[in-house]
Amino acid sequence: MEFQKLVFVALLLLNLISTQVLAECTCEQEEDEGKKSEALKYKLIALASILIFGGIGVCLPFIGKIIPALSPEKDGFFVIKAFAAGVILATGFIHILPDAFESLTSPCLKEHPWGDFPFTGFVAMVATILTLLFETSSAAYQLRSHSKTPSKPAGGHGDEENNGRRVSQVAAHTHASHGHAHGSGTQVDDRASGLSQVDRYRIVSKVLELGIIVHSVIIGLSMGASESPKTIKPLVVALTFHQFFEGIGLGGCIFQAEFKSLAVIVMGAFFSLTTPIGIVIGILVTNAYDENSPTALIVQGVLNSASAGILIYMALVDLLSPDFMNPRMQKNKMLQLCSNVSLLLGAGLMSLLAKWA
Repeated sequence: MEFQKLVFVALLLLNLISTQVLAECTCEQEEDEGKKSEALKYKLIALASILIFGGIGVCLPFIGKIIPALSPEKDGFFVIKAFAAGVILATGFIHILPDAFESLTSPCLKEHPWGDFPFTGFVAMVATILTLLFETSSAAYQLRSHSKTPSKPAGGHGDEENNGRRVSQVAAHTHASHGHAHGSGTQVDDRASGLSQVDRYRIVSKVLELGIIVHSVIIGLSMGASESPKTIKPLVVALTFHQFFEGIGLGGCIFQAEFKSLAVIVMGAFFSLTTPIGIVIGILVTNAYDENSPTALIVQGVLNSASAGILIYMALVDLLSPDFMNPRMQKNKMLQLCSNVSLLLGAGLMSLLAKWA
């Protein structure tokens, strides 16, 4: 009899557990329909905020003509960018990547294949590698296009021999340009490279603009596809910071490239509009499927994973590495200290936001 009672209790517990699991995995709409309207409200706030602050960020280096402290040539620019990199890094690691793990490991998804392989980390890794390949191949393409223009006779027959060095130089300068100073990878003689300083900045700014457009659309799409106010709230602040400080980095490159006014306006407009356009696309996509369905979880999880990988790459490779390895910073102890504190402050404050988000 005791054994039968134990079996009965065990079966009862199993029934309760299975009922709870099924309740967690239901694909029905949540009772609180107000969440969708609340999420839409935050998306529209984010759209306006990102558009405005992105535009301000890309214009700040040009304001440096009036306010010297904001000029990309000043030491304070390193400190500002370090804070920006910290914000972007924490956004990828603390805010976006955990959401991606939660989506792609949801019990609502089939055990096979989603439980058999760490798709979140894999997608983030692939996105990081593709961003690297995109930047380097774009730099090489721009350089090859530039090298087709007739060179001076002094260039002689060394053009083909120096071509490999040019690609390496521009690829290195793509990252060094964020610090607006040259590292050891760019110490190639200007005459040998056949590129003036302004030419280099023009190539760098175009490559950076292309890279930003790609990942900004993905990030905006990820936000637009989300229907969780809890997820979107921190992203409003995070992506506003991200767009603002990324705009400063891009604006600095455009400023030093000395483009004509029309080109500056077009590049600034493209940068400012890409993330909002991605958000709009994401909003339109969410109307096509149920947010609790496996399809929605997979789409959000994959997009968040890709966004996290891109943000982490941008923070470490495009912002932190070139600036912190720059001789200008390494020779200035105070600048190095301020940049370190600024980096930790940006990452810390953005991470702290996750406590309430």
